Amino acid sequence: MTSMLLTQNTNVITRPFSFILGKILEGIFWFLGLFTDYPSAGAAIILMTIIIYLLLLPLTVKQQKFSKLSNKMNPELQAIRNKYQGKTDQDSMMRMNEETKLVYQKYGVNPSGSCIQLLIQLPILWSLYRVIYNMPAYVGRIRNVFYPLVTNIVSSSDKETLTEFFKDFSGYSYYQKQFTNDLFGTRTAEGIQHTENTVIDILNRASTVEWNKVAEKFPTLASQVTDASTELGKFNHFLGLNIGLTPSFVLKSEWASDTRNWALMLGVLMIPLLSALTQWINTKLMPQPEQSNNKKAEEENPMMSSMKTMNTVMPLMSAVFCFTLPIGMGIYWITGSVVRSVIQVVVNKKLDKIDIDAMVKSNIEKANEKRRKNGLPVEQISSNAKINARNVGSAPVESETARKARIDKSIKDSTEYYNKNASKPGSLAAKASMVKQYNERSNSGKKSE
Repeated sequence: MTSMLLTQNTNVITRPFSFILGKILEGIFWFLGLFTDYPSAGAAIILMTIIIYLLLLPLTVKQQKFSKLSNKMNPELQAIRNKYQGKTDQDSMMRMNEETKLVYQKYGVNPSGSCIQLLIQLPILWSLYRVIYNMPAYVGRIRNVFYPLVTNIVSSSDKETLTEFFKDFSGYSYYQKQFTNDLFGTRTAEGIQHTENTVIDILNRASTVEWNKVAEKFPTLASQVTDASTELGKFNHFLGLNIGLTPSFVLKSEWASDTRNWALMLGVLMIPLLSALTQWINTKLMPQPEQSNNKKAEEENPMMSSMKTMNTVMPLMSAVFCFTLPIGMGIYWITGSVVRSVIQVVVNKKLDKIDIDAMVKSNIEKANEKRRKNGLPVEQISSNAKINARNVGSAPVESETARKARIDKSIKDSTEYYNKNASKPGSLAAKASMVKQYNERSNSGKKSE
């Protein structure tokens, strides 16, 4: 038996999130149902998206703070890369990694900080996508629309008949695995449930033409087909659009019709266009790399290059996806971009008020306090700590005499510290202290070379 792929999300990682989000969505439908007999699925998607992004706000703020500080650090990181450019020996690589780590430490940034925030958000947002894409699986009010029609279709047809009939439907390719599952078409309780879920998945994305095919295939169920498609249309109706259909399908159908509805065609075309526009605005509001005087370094910076590419590609990809996916997904995509843009404006204003120099000073004090607790002498985090991110490359170069003096002082401080805190001569603690002194001297020499 192959693994089941039912209407609800069964992915081990995202399933718990989908379950919780599904309950939230059903709660939204209940709330909207207090004001109307047929709550709009489009309105529910908008409210759902806003709620989830507001819940993710703390993570979003942290991620944007990381991006903002990354832009401040990038000139210093680029200066370090330029300093060791062409040097591939192990010692140079170690020193470059150490200096890079100290810059991150100076700004109080975890190099993997942004990745962590994304890893937490991705399963939630992917689960939200799955819930919106499969509303009948999570909203009982929509799911009940398909009964008793689905029960009668499954009970009156065998596996081969259902597969042959539905293979030409627009949703078949997405749910093909459910048709090839060993449970599909079987008469066990589990098999009937799986088969009914599969038929609901297909009918949930069926066009008017495909609903008419169902009525022709099952003439005795024609009245039930009409009732189900009409009720589903009431839930899916939003601003004159059927959110269960794709813009590409609507445009193709209307273009082939003798009486073209130009208003409808313009309406569905606005979905991918608005998606691209809001995505573009969102990328422009994101923290951008600061301009430096070294244009060549900017061009060679892989981070800046990839960001520019993403800012161009993402809006185009958004338009393509929203043109081929159901309109409901386009509404979700547009709403998400608008909410992110509003949040970004607020976060940018907040981050612009941060005193970077005061923050760097605080981080240096924290780092030195950590060194004290670890039994290490206090030292300057990095010579770059005195360099403002906007002025990298213009700072004075440390002289050889000053460099040697700094190394000697670091060794002297280290020796005095350990001599002061070492136990009796010959003891285990004293021997450990000698090892620490040696390591401290070695590390100080490597950092300064």
